[in-house]
Parts: sequence; C-alpha cells; structure tokens
Amino acid sequence: MFDRLPAYADDPILGLFETYKADPRPDKVNLGIGIYCDEAGQVPVLESVRAAREAGAGAHGPSVYLPTEGDEAYRHAVRELVFGGNTGNIVVVQTVAGTGALKVGADFLKGVLPDAAIWMPDPTWANHEAIFAGAGFSVESYPYYAKATGRFDLDGAVAALRKLQAGSVVLLHPCCHNPTGVDPSQAEWRALLDVIEQRGLLPFFDMAYQGFAHGVDEDAWAVRECVRRGIACLVASSFSKIFSLYGERVGALAVHASSADQGRLLGQLKLAIRRSYSCPPAQGAALVEAVLSNAAWNAQWRAELDAMRARMRAMRTGLHRMLGEALPEQDFGFLVEQSGMFSYSGLSARQIAALQSRHGVYVVGSGRICVAGLNESNIARVCEALADVCGGEVAR
Repeated sequence: MFDRLPAYADDPILGLFETYKADPRPDKVNLGIGIYCDEAGQVPVLESVRAAREAGAGAHGPSVYLPTEGDEAYRHAVRELVFGGNTGNIVVVQTVAGTGALKVGADFLKGVLPDAAIWMPDPTWANHEAIFAGAGFSVESYPYYAKATGRFDLDGAVAALRKLQAGSVVLLHPCCHNPTGVDPSQAEWRALLDVIEQRGLLPFFDMAYQGFAHGVDEDAWAVRECVRRGIACLVASSFSKIFSLYGERVGALAVHASSADQGRLLGQLKLAIRRSYSCPPAQGAALVEAVLSNAAWNAQWRAELDAMRARMRAMRTGLHRMLGEALPEQDFGFLVEQSGMFSYSGLSARQIAALQSRHGVYVVGSGRICVAGLNESNIARVCEALADVCGGEVAR
C-alpha cells in the first residue's frame, strides 16, 4: 500500500545546511539557515538563560504532563511580553514553537471561519503556505516587497487589502520580515490597520524576532495597536531566536477578541492542541518563564538582546561600507535600511551558485542572506565573494 508514495522535496534551507556541513573548505560561510551566531560563529547560550537553568528552573521534581493549554505562569509572562499593559480580552496558549502556534491557529481558524481565505505577503516564509494549505485554507498573496525600490509596497498592499471580503485572514510580520528584512514604518502600519479595520479583516501576526529590529516593546507596536483599536487578532510567538533556545521549541499563540467568551475561546484552542500534539513540552518554557518573571534576569536578557541586535546592525553597516568601496557604482543601501536577521539581496540563481562553488559562501535560493552569520573574521571575505559575483550586476 506504500508503493506509490510521492517523493518529498526536502526543505531547501535545511538541505542547504547539510550541503554546507559536507563542504570540506575551512573558510566556508553559512548565510543560509536562520540561526543567530555570535562573534565567534557559535550559537550562544544567553547568560540570563544559563542563570535560570543553574538556579533549577524547570529541572526539579518528576516530569509530568503540562495542561493542554500549557503552564499558567508561562502564559502570563508571554502575555505581558507581547502585549505590555494591554492584556485584557486576550487568551494565550503555550505551543510547540512558533511553527506550532501557526498550526494551532490555522486549525482553530479553519473551524470557526471555514470559508475564509488567508492572504500572505509576497514573499513570505516558505513554510507559511504549507501550514495554512495543510489546514485546508485557500492561500492567496498580496503585494509586499517592491523589487524596484527594495522597500515596502504600501500602495500595492493597501489596494489589495481593500478588495478582500470581510472575515478574510491577513498574515503579517510585525517586525523583521522574513525573508526580506523590510518592515513598514509606524505610519505605514497605521495605513494598513486602517484598511484592516474598515474591511473587517482578521490579522494573524507571526512574531519570531521580537526585539531584533528596534526593541522588545517597539517591535510589538503593530500588535499592541490592534489591541488598542479593538481589532481582533492572532499572534504566533517564537522564542527560539530571541532566547537562543532552538531545540527547546518554545512558543505561544495569543488571540485577542474583545467580544468573545474567553472560556469558549480557550476551549477551542485546547481542542486544536489536543487533536494535534496533546500538550506542550515543559523545560524550555520553564526557562523562558523564569527569565521573564525575574526582574534581574529579565533586565539581563533585554541587555543581551540589545547586544545581539547591535551586532547584527554592525554587520549590516560593515558589509554596506565594504561593498560600497568595492563596487561604488552600485547601491547597497538596502543593507542598512532592512532590519533583523535577514537581508533580501536580490542575488540571481547564477550568482548564488557562484558564491557556493567558487567561494564556499552559502545563501538560500531566494537570495536571502542571514546577516547573523557574519562576524569580524569572515565579513571581508564575504564582501570579496559578493563583489566578485555582483560585478557588473546590481544586487537587491
């Protein structure tokens, strides 16, 4: 009965990582996979998280099942982190990372809005379409990235959203858009939310990088503005990057719905979880909750997050300066205008292949560069490689 199974196309980013690992060149550089690395090129253990772990957070007593909705203290800490002081009419459930939050949200919405379509920015994270299509949604796209300018296409996005039926779901990245690194300004966010509010659309925010663009509170501005306006919304949060807890799969799904019965809303979210993975894992969430709930560790974590953001900004600035000197006729301003871990380079397939074969510099097929993979020891070499493959062609 399994003789005619279709072939599975491996995730291109994870597949690229396997190719990178097999490359014997000692000076190879991985700018593909979305993992934050420190100046030494290593995935860091945050000192705030280390302190919580050494103090015994989540490591004492028997290992028992958490409730379906997750640990109550963790859910409260996430609510405060994401929404600040605006925490009324919000239900939070613990999930298996941000991907699990998207999946739970997709299944929940399919149950309550069976005929709705979901509209995603063009481009977006590759797994978004798979998750929502897998839940049975019709997946459509709206303009987001203007290739000619390398900036957010506000006019195109607003024009598309104005045509949507009430109840349509709109996927949004509140900060550090993946894969482009291009974020709307607050004025542009207001224009988007005006249309969403007027048309009766439902925003679904995917927030995997809170704190990597401008700061913890600044990066949640669009989410909190929705709450301030009374717009119902969903927020998927991931703590893999900002706590450097990739393997722990720590996430959450929050739903703001001022008119909903909170008990029934929680019940439907629990139903979606119960028929998927039943209940979330405990250890990573215990570490995140401990850090967020302890004033000293929280302050230390925010300082570490600031340092991570500043290092990525320094790498952007350095690469921009070096490429400007190497190729003065080309405009690389997009490097410093974009935010977060990723930069949309506009590299062609030929250039990406040349980077890999000639220089051992690995970039995903979309041309997305993970600037968190740069450091002082490899940035000059990456610049030389980019200058080599970009000579005569404008990158964006």
